[in-house]
Amino acid sequence: MHGTTVKGTVRYTLLNVAYFAAFCTVHAYAAVYLIAKGFSNTEVGVLLAVANIVSAVLQPVIADVIDRPGYLTNRRFIMISVLVILAGSAVLLFLPGNKAVIFFIYALIYMIQFAYQPVMTALCFEYQKAGCSIMYGLARGLGSASFAVTSMIIGGIVERNGVSILLWVNIGTMIVSALVVYIFRKPEPADNDTAGTDTAAAAGNGERAGDGEPDKGVAASAKNKTSIASFVGAYPAFMLFLVAAVCFFFAHNMINDFMIRIINELGGNETELGYATFLQAILELPVMALIALVLKRISAEKLLVFSGFAFFVKILILIFAGSMPMMYLSQSFQLFAYAVFIPAGAYYVSKTMDASDQVKGQAFITSAITVGGVFSNLVSGVILDRSGIRAMLITGTAVCALGVLIAYIAMTKLPHRAGAKKDMRHEQ
Repeated sequence: MHGTTVKGTVRYTLLNVAYFAAFCTVHAYAAVYLIAKGFSNTEVGVLLAVANIVSAVLQPVIADVIDRPGYLTNRRFIMISVLVILAGSAVLLFLPGNKAVIFFIYALIYMIQFAYQPVMTALCFEYQKAGCSIMYGLARGLGSASFAVTSMIIGGIVERNGVSILLWVNIGTMIVSALVVYIFRKPEPADNDTAGTDTAAAAGNGERAGDGEPDKGVAASAKNKTSIASFVGAYPAFMLFLVAAVCFFFAHNMINDFMIRIINELGGNETELGYATFLQAILELPVMALIALVLKRISAEKLLVFSGFAFFVKILILIFAGSMPMMYLSQSFQLFAYAVFIPAGAYYVSKTMDASDQVKGQAFITSAITVGGVFSNLVSGVILDRSGIRAMLITGTAVCALGVLIAYIAMTKLPHRAGAKKDMRHEQ
């Protein structure tokens, strides 16, 4: 078992490390790349908004397709996404084109990278239930560390050598991702007792995992896949919480997408951007690695509300920032904000939802994050161009405060499943 745990965790960690290195270059440096290609702040906001809107619409649809029996599985969708990002990055690198071409391809890369993030989370829990032990928190935390190291190194390189290096990093990490996905397969059943269950689970995901008879419970679950409309009505607390998540990530994306502008205002440049991004990302590692232990003492519901308050404090600090140390102080709240929200959200979905709904659950969380990004992209660039950074940050702080209130109501006043009592809490 220990050897299996190490093997599964190493492969899943490599997948996360490669993903978040590319996520850094595509998302954290989106404004840097696009402004270098001649885009204005407003045009950057429009591009990111378009990518986020399409991603938000597609994520639940993709999840619904993956949840149903058929060819498209978590693993196969990840492989398709990786290859598209690889091809798009190569086109931007070798055939730069005009702004219209850059707009389309960069938006496609940005969108797809968001779209397969929840599928990676779902892949972990799918493989765990098939007998592949994976330390999710550790792997996800090391993914954040990869983001941190990439951001620290890449900022200075971009400042000296230009933005093309961002595309080379994308290509390299996507090659690594493709190789890992190719060898990282769902385990075969160990014996006849588990063969039926694994076969049914695999059949539901379009992958072969043994030749036993299907387990009746799993077969029934496969037949009772809930539609998106039914899903919305089944989890009241979760659906309201998604509104709060939109508010949190309105503020979060406001900071991340225009961090270079905030840092410029404080007297920094791309090198300081790298340091600030490194700080917030590296602080995610200890929390994500230890989140399973934290969840034994504090419920996922409470952690999600707590993380929202940390998002609020993080952006509030920036309103009063006058130097880079205040920027770094703000970034340090990533320890309690994003670093808590992401794994707590994943565990909340895993413990409160039926197996047939869990890909959709993960996708809805990422869609809420994406929708928050859409509103931020549409509003932030315009406010920045017209009224400046402080007005933008005040707007983000107000929206985030509203999100904290909504999260508290959702997680403490509403049932987690339709028909359940308000004070019902699922066991870990």
